Amino acid sequence: MASTSPSTPLMRQYHALKQQKADHLLLFRLGDFFELFFDDAVIASRTLGITLTSRNKEKGQPIPMCGVPAHSIDSYLSKLIAKGHKVAIADQIEDAKKTTKLVRRDITRIITPGTATDAGMLDAGRNNYLGAVITKDDRAGFAYVDISTGEFRMTELPPQEVNAALDQIDVREILEPVEASLFADRVPENNTDNGKRLKTKLESWVFDLDYSERTLCSHFKLHSIDGLGAKNHPIALSAAGAILHYLRETQRATLEHLDVPHFYVQYDWMILDALTVRHLELIEPLFGSKDETTLISIVDRTCTSMGKRLLRQWVLRPAFSILEINSRLDGVNELRNKPISLSEIRSELDNILDIERLLAKVTLATTNPRELLSLGSSFARLPSIHEHLGVFNTPRMSELTERLDELADVKTHILTTLTEDPPIRISDGGVIRMGVDSELDSLREIRKNNRSYVAQIESREREKTGIQSLKVRFNNVFGFYIEVSKSNLQRVPADYSRKQTLVNAERFITPELKEYEHKILEAEQCILEREERHFEKLRTTVSDEAKRIRITGVALAELDVLCSLAEVASENGYTRPIFNTNTKIQIDAGRHPVIEKLTDQQAGERFIANDCYLDNSENLLALITGPNMGGKSTYLRQTALIAILAQIGSFVPAEHASLPLIDRIFTRIGATDNLAMGRSTFMVEMTETAEILNTTTQNSLILLDEIGRGTATYDGLAIAWAVVEYIHEKCRAKTLFATHYHELTELAKLLPGVTNLHVSVKESGDRVIFLHKVDSGQADRSYGIEVARLAGLPIAVIERARQVLAHHENTEQVPSSQTAPVPLSHQKQENIARKDSDPKIIKELRKMDLNSMRPIEALALLEQWKQAIDQEDDPNSNKETDPG
Repeated sequence: MASTSPSTPLMRQYHALKQQKADHLLLFRLGDFFELFFDDAVIASRTLGITLTSRNKEKGQPIPMCGVPAHSIDSYLSKLIAKGHKVAIADQIEDAKKTTKLVRRDITRIITPGTATDAGMLDAGRNNYLGAVITKDDRAGFAYVDISTGEFRMTELPPQEVNAALDQIDVREILEPVEASLFADRVPENNTDNGKRLKTKLESWVFDLDYSERTLCSHFKLHSIDGLGAKNHPIALSAAGAILHYLRETQRATLEHLDVPHFYVQYDWMILDALTVRHLELIEPLFGSKDETTLISIVDRTCTSMGKRLLRQWVLRPAFSILEINSRLDGVNELRNKPISLSEIRSELDNILDIERLLAKVTLATTNPRELLSLGSSFARLPSIHEHLGVFNTPRMSELTERLDELADVKTHILTTLTEDPPIRISDGGVIRMGVDSELDSLREIRKNNRSYVAQIESREREKTGIQSLKVRFNNVFGFYIEVSKSNLQRVPADYSRKQTLVNAERFITPELKEYEHKILEAEQCILEREERHFEKLRTTVSDEAKRIRITGVALAELDVLCSLAEVASENGYTRPIFNTNTKIQIDAGRHPVIEKLTDQQAGERFIANDCYLDNSENLLALITGPNMGGKSTYLRQTALIAILAQIGSFVPAEHASLPLIDRIFTRIGATDNLAMGRSTFMVEMTETAEILNTTTQNSLILLDEIGRGTATYDGLAIAWAVVEYIHEKCRAKTLFATHYHELTELAKLLPGVTNLHVSVKESGDRVIFLHKVDSGQADRSYGIEVARLAGLPIAVIERARQVLAHHENTEQVPSSQTAPVPLSHQKQENIARKDSDPKIIKELRKMDLNSMRPIEALALLEQWKQAIDQEDDPNSNKETDPG
């Protein structure tokens, strides 16, 4: 921050508050505006697009400043938080009208990207996670919380896997000890770029285990840390304790809605790294902004924001427990089989607002009357849902019924305390119902009778003075007054006291009117105070029931997701997947869930279903050849999407699907570069491939598309060949490998676990029809020129390409399926002696005079060479034969 001497009491007050939160943008309340000064003002003016001005110009030390209206501060806060800034709000904590000194101010709110709770700063359909990481020796403790919902989890994992966890959880802000450097290469020190993760440094003592244990036990009222189930995971507890410390510092509220931190194991879920999520278009499209091209757009028929967030979690973190998956599938199946009950439940869910986030605002004391009423209105729907659930019998649905608290007492308290249509701001009045407080009702009666009483005074004073144009009025500046035109001033009684002079009139006050004014203003103030008192009492009462409400909110979210999956299964003709223990993937007539939907929207189009079979023996790795646009990438992606859908507990687009549990899906699809990091397309491809080969397990599924295409043809072929061998011999992960290197198909003859598949085409004259059908065997051509023609290349270019291709096919040794196979790296390299003999033969060939050599001599020489080579190949032969 630019330094300047705090020359005024106001600026001294500002500096004192700024020192408390030096790394935050400080919004300083001045009347009806929040102002920013110095570097904060420069940053804010640029981020918000508002005018940068200055103060103190006359003293030669201009102070940069800008401001935003207090009544619309939330919209500006949203923009600042979206850009990754941390904000501290210094508000006035006393009424400026009641003091002649400098108004006292204090920091009343602290908002960071990971602690935002206002709706305008959040996406209703995604969680907003704050995380913490600490490393010790060869382990890392990781915890995360969504303060807007209450979800709180922790784990321990290898340090090299932390970044993948941060990506999969999608953490918005990360806390780490001040001396840590784990993310120095990932997250900027002062991140203000939209969409990037903010890093916040905390003092090391905040992560101290003893301090963390005391913090956690104190907040969650535990006798010992054993109650968290993480006794043997101290660094996970340290991370969780640091998060709770940070929330207490920033929120300064009870945080009653937070879950007790749940310890989880990394492999409770299928692992999907950021690259896989992007390649498979699970959440966001690769190209453009049309959300209908994503998996989430197909399966999301949720009715509530809570359900939308939970479904997103399930898609990004599919379950890795057959018991959990089958439990979900049982619920989906029963809902699908009872369509009337399903429809009725969804109809009720449509009227339930975001209970989780509304509850968070209640416990954080930031809720408003309208939000609290909507919470009560949502609770009013619970009895009907509870009744509809009574017809279901599966354990999953019965468990949901038990967890669903109708919250009748809380609902009644809210709906009988608040008016039917309260204002957003409690200061506007009209928040508390009549009948709640008899004294409040009396004060309101006084205010209600104000108009008729004023009319009586006006009528009486007109009669008393004879001034028929006399008016009794009220405004916020002068209060009550009697207005008399200047032409009637001679009739004004002596007990009138002049209050204000206008151009054409004078305004007066009388003792009676002054006394009445005091009574009315006092009533207004009392009404406001009593309404605020009742509202705070109601908020506290609801906050005290946070645990009950939180459990119900989570149950509703889960019910909403199961209903959504049931609806999707019915709409699209999905079938229930079966999970096996024989590690086989068997998908009959599988379909890509997204492309199928888009194809259905096109007249005369039909999606072509395909089978997929992989196992750990003879069908470990399938090489897929065929033309571009033939459907290879679609086939790869649909296999992965079917596996993901199955493990979130969804029915799948296939006639039959028998699957093993898959611990991780890897993808290497498409060509991208990262020029900002100095990495070419080929370097990115190799880095991603290395990550796959180094971290995959036998329970993983690998999807590779065109490995090696970013370099010279034979280099690429060699790399692709070696990768196939390595997966087959070392990784043993089930793999789909799409390629244009037809030489690779020879590996099916050399490796027992490799098979060939191809996408079929139909030739019609010089045209090609893509059938999008995957069959066994290898493709004989790539049809690249035909694809180029379809893309719209000029006819002259197409014809010339055909000429060049024909020339090379006739005269060059181009790579083809007839190319001799490369010796396998894992086999013993034999015939080494041939390296020594070949040069001798070449030397003799160079010395020969073919014009003078008779045919019989040439045949004899060839025979000698052959015998020499045969003897070298025979390990039992010790003869040395001179090829000459």
